[in-house]
Amino acid sequence: MEIKGCVAVVTGGTGALGRLICRALAQNGANVALVYQSSATIAKEPVEDLQKEGIRAIAIQADVSIQGDVNRLVETALQEFGRIDILINDAAYNTWVAFPDLEALTLEIWQKILQTNTTGPYMLMRAIGPIMKKQGRGRIVNIGSIAGFQPAGSSIAYAVSKAALTHLTRCMAVALAPEVLVNCVAPGFLEGTRMSSNLAPPYVEKAKKAALIGKAAEKEDVVEQILTFLRTESTTGQTVIIDGGRVFH
Repeated sequence: MEIKGCVAVVTGGTGALGRLICRALAQNGANVALVYQSSATIAKEPVEDLQKEGIRAIAIQADVSIQGDVNRLVETALQEFGRIDILINDAAYNTWVAFPDLEALTLEIWQKILQTNTTGPYMLMRAIGPIMKKQGRGRIVNIGSIAGFQPAGSSIAYAVSKAALTHLTRCMAVALAPEVLVNCVAPGFLEGTRMSSNLAPPYVEKAKKAALIGKAAEKEDVVEQILTFLRTESTTGQTVIIDGGRVFH
């Protein structure tokens, strides 16, 4: 699909990876709806930067784990742009809970992580997918994690949420075919993100050393894979791992 002229909704748009995604979409000619959860001040800067370059860009506040917010997000994007061609599900939540510490992994933490990381993307795809089908085309890219392919990561709940997102990607590819292609990128450890800041330092060092390249994965490589998935005309239901050689799937 040609990215130029498309309208893209990017959740988690104020994070380090989310900003790079928005920037790359804009550089390829897309109009951008940057979705943020809480800080309008933080969202204002990247949106204004895009606008200064002649890109149609807006910031939309929404908690993707709440159905009402998802509905309002979609309505706002449609009112502003008239269509939605691209959805990037980058919003996520994690908190460090060591796997053996089951007492610390409370039901409240479990539900918040699953609601944000799995149910949120589902609600967005459920809302936006039919719009894309009516338009005759669309691309959805979910941001997963290698935690979904091994019993590791910031918590059991996080690993389970990302494993579920990988399979949800396959299921939604079936549900939305053939007009809408749904794929997933699963990064390994990325430096300088909100997700990585919530990891225990010993785990961070272990993650770097475990990669065959001996360092963190590159955010830019994740963005390039997203662009590849947006341009494809024949790939759907797939997850590509970008982790420097830690997990082989």
